[in-house]
Amino acid sequence: MLSRKAEDYLEAILNIIDEQGYVRVKNVSASLNVKPPSVVEMLKKLDKHGLVRYEKHNGVKLTEKGHEIALAVKDKHNAIKSFLKIIRVPDKIAERDACIIEHGLDPKTITQVKALVEFVETSPVYPDWLKHFETFCETGKHVCEKKDHNRKN
Repeated sequence: MLSRKAEDYLEAILNIIDEQGYVRVKNVSASLNVKPPSVVEMLKKLDKHGLVRYEKHNGVKLTEKGHEIALAVKDKHNAIKSFLKIIRVPDKIAERDACIIEHGLDPKTITQVKALVEFVETSPVYPDWLKHFETFCETGKHVCEKKDHNRKN
């Protein structure tokens, strides 16, 4: 099992590849806000475990195994971030919190979070319960529909 830190590196490398097409130590350093010598140390460890190919002055490439892990971590991250945004967590906070949460959840929990996100995002109409939740977040009160129980049909 990989450490949280190793997973963060793999995800960062994947994101940089997606954005720029190549990865250098300085890109990873900037992305994770760590010093270049720390990046080199981790890249050597990831290379030793067959997750990246790192050669000084030639950049970094994910191996097939490293790419699979990075995609899985990114998928968890995106699902959690989307869930947090659904519950109206601001983007910047959702991004940061997803990085923290993605490592500690059981796979079944991730599956359910992804299912909820997909359900909400593919709903043909904006769910009433989500509108009610937004109102609750703004007012601290539940939406109450007034019904005239004495009215006759």
